[in-house]
Amino acid sequence: MESIKKDLKISILVGFLAGILIIPTLRNIGVSIDVKTGILSVIGLLVFTPSGYLAAVFFSRWFPIMLQIVKFGISGGLSAMIDLGILNSLISLSGIYSGLYFSLFKGISYVVAVTNSYLWNKYWTFSSHSSASSGEFFKFIFANLIGFGFNIGGASLGVNVIGAPAGVSGELWANGGAVSMVFVSMTWNFLSMKFLVFKVGITLFYN
Repeated sequence: MESIKKDLKISILVGFLAGILIIPTLRNIGVSIDVKTGILSVIGLLVFTPSGYLAAVFFSRWFPIMLQIVKFGISGGLSAMIDLGILNSLISLSGIYSGLYFSLFKGISYVVAVTNSYLWNKYWTFSSHSSASSGEFFKFIFANLIGFGFNIGGASLGVNVIGAPAGVSGELWANGGAVSMVFVSMTWNFLSMKFLVFKVGITLFYN
């Protein structure tokens, strides 16, 4: 029960941070953000995140893997908001949303986000409280280099090679490329962290 209370507080904090981080992204895709809209975005994620965690706690009575998947989703959601929040802040500050600098911005945002993901998944999702070993560290680097290639390569291909279709703003297309690769890298990260980095087995059902 104590662990549930602790995790619930963590999920509330994650929802609050995600609500703040989503604001630069909403602005860049054309959503008008005033004080009211900003507050509503924070409140929405502040309610949604712990609600998802509590639902996972309920269903984990029969499917224990659900809790791990949802915790990964919560930490991954925060990492995604960090990724997009930093990327869109850099786009807004520079006015640049394509070319070499876009790839650089995406690289910066991804490195920060994936470091956040590692820490959350090691100590929260997979509950690995041991000190990070050199072997674990190099497995993490290897796994995320592949994820990095998926994320940066795919996003840059969509933005710099394919380009925005007629009638679609550069900012919106840049975010589309970034979001599409978030899902790819999140799937890869879950599988690689579970089976390669932290070596956590699967328990699908309670007997």
